Amino acid sequence: MDTLSYKTISANKATVKKEWVIIDATDQVLGRMGSKVAKLLRGKYKPNFTPHVDCGDNVIIINADKIKITGNKATDRVYLRYTGYPGGQRETTPGELLAKSPEKLIKKVVKGMLPKNRLGSVLLSNLYVYGGSEHKHEAQQPKELDLNSIK
Repeated sequence: MDTLSYKTISANKATVKKEWVIIDATDQVLGRMGSKVAKLLRGKYKPNFTPHVDCGDNVIIINADKIKITGNKATDRVYLRYTGYPGGQRETTPGELLAKSPEKLIKKVVKGMLPKNRLGSVLLSNLYVYGGSEHKHEAQQPKELDLNSIK
């Protein structure tokens, strides 16, 4: 067997094939959906996955306002942010964020599951979240994906 014929193939920006995927978030659990979306954005389900390259898909999430939060996480978990001013630490819960802006909640959850570097910022820009069932990406012809069918 000739071992020199087996070469590791690394994907780069020119060889990556990005697709558009649409996900319906109706009755999906927030964290489980977020981890699968993060893997899709990263490209971990593709055979040519390369850790340092944006080789994931563009993901559109619709019906974000119909997502579920299990257990007491909607009230017990606290998200902190800081305005930059003295005494400017603000806190909010996932339940409040879901009622006010479900798009921000899903983006925050998925952002926490992506790498904390420049690549993570680029990957997060490939995520589009909409509260209703309408979106503005029909021209990209996204394919429907059932999250329950992937691991």
